[in-house]
Amino acid sequence: MKSTDQSSTATPPLSDFLCFAVYSANLAFGKAYKSILDQLGLTYPQYITIIALWEEEDQTVSGLGEKLFLASNTLTPILKKLEAMGYVDRQRDAEDERQVRVSLTKSGRRLREKGMTMNLVEATGLSPDEFAKVQRAIVMLRNNLIESVQSEE
Repeated sequence: MKSTDQSSTATPPLSDFLCFAVYSANLAFGKAYKSILDQLGLTYPQYITIIALWEEEDQTVSGLGEKLFLASNTLTPILKKLEAMGYVDRQRDAEDERQVRVSLTKSGRRLREKGMTMNLVEATGLSPDEFAKVQRAIVMLRNNLIESVQSEE
């Protein structure tokens, strides 16, 4: 007689996958930020690039890419678009011409005044303590995954 209990070999439902929870939460963040970003004429990757430059002005492209977890071939088109929009300047480093340095223009710095300081902490429905715990847990998860992949290489 065949057993009908397949729980030990069955694939768990999609909703039980942590990777799907993170992925779908990322999609939800994108939708929540959409109206803010549409008003500014920016995409989410452009938004986080500007924020990283507010945090530290005049960075190398490679340093900025590390901070944003973006490869150069992904970051360069973002920077070119932001430069065309008048928000950033890209220049070869005077001491090492292999390096390209990125800095904000006056227009890029003024984006803060246009609403780029808006965030969605309240929209998460989390208390300040819960928000901080979730943020730390996700950072730890990301770092552990990166370390795991690097140790396999």
